[in-house]
Amino acid sequence: QVRLVESGGGLVQAGGSLRLSCVASGSIFRINAMAWYRQAPGKQRDLVAAVTTRGSVMYADSVKDRFTISRDNAKNTVYLQMRSLKAEDTAVYYCNLRADGINWQSMAGSWGQGTQVTVSS
Repeated sequence: QVRLVESGGGLVQAGGSLRLSCVASGSIFRINAMAWYRQAPGKQRDLVAAVTTRGSVMYADSVKDRFTISRDNAKNTVYLQMRSLKAEDTAVYYCNLRADGINWQSMAGSWGQGTQVTVSS
């Protein structure tokens, strides 16, 4: 059973920064892709950023050049550094772990409980 625990969310003013962390349990971390999704109230859950087992990354257009995803396999952790935050970044952010190759539009894999990010304008 995979367990994912997110942390680092909070309240920040527009233009500020936050770093989210997600710690995965189990030794399967190194052979899985990791991602961050977010879901605002009344909206669907959308992909924010993803990193494959080989280190390839991708970002939603809305966060390119502001967010950076990274992973530390030694610590079983994936990070999301968020800069220049905007009010529209407000959402619950979820960590996801899945096998490489699964379409990122799919809600497959294991999920964390989510961490709230609120950006005040």
